[in-house]
Amino acid sequence: MRVRQAIAGWLLALAATQTPAAELKPFEASYEWVWHGMNVAVSSLKLEQHQDTWVYASKSDPRGIGRMFSERPVQQSTLRVTDSGVQPLNYKADDGTSGTKRDAEVVFDWEHNRATGTYEDTKVDMPLQPGVQDDLSVQIALMVELLAGRTPQQFQMIDKNSVREYRYTREGEESLTTPLGKVDTLIYRSQKTGSPRVTRFWCAPSLGFIPVRVEQKKGDDVQWAMQIKSLKR
Repeated sequence: MRVRQAIAGWLLALAATQTPAAELKPFEASYEWVWHGMNVAVSSLKLEQHQDTWVYASKSDPRGIGRMFSERPVQQSTLRVTDSGVQPLNYKADDGTSGTKRDAEVVFDWEHNRATGTYEDTKVDMPLQPGVQDDLSVQIALMVELLAGRTPQQFQMIDKNSVREYRYTREGEESLTTPLGKVDTLIYRSQKTGSPRVTRFWCAPSLGFIPVRVEQKKGDDVQWAMQIKSLKR
């Protein structure tokens, strides 16, 4: 399971017209992780504000058959919100094992437009283009764009010493029954350029457009899904 990359694809969309910095709010959410039909983990996300920066963190704890896997992934992104959007400042990831092949620590130096560090045992030293995100900050970047009344069509995310691109499309609407009650949702689709996998997000307007369900499919096969268990805003 590549929990870190899966979480990276989540769309947290808030469709409003206020300024991003004024509307971005702390929250805590937990999700049940289902892998090929089996409950394997609970993933928790938390956004906190620290003066002019924000800290967004995630962790996954195994459940059931998931205890057989050695991974206990933890991620953290420190970022700031500017007039031009979200700028990640520092990204850390640890898969919870003794190995480092899925760990990362990257510093984003926007003054000199350069990213440095390590990403999955690869040395990172590359120029920064405007809008580049890490695996967590991209979620906040999406929120900020939609808060400003802009519908993002794509985002680039750092991937070792290069970037990968994701495109987004709105697909429709659906009402879902969740532990939080029955909620109406808008469905968004995300797909990495060149990938056969498609990720969909069921975002609830009544809950601030935070997703209540996320699902990735390859063809007709549902590879994994995440369903909301709790939310505090």
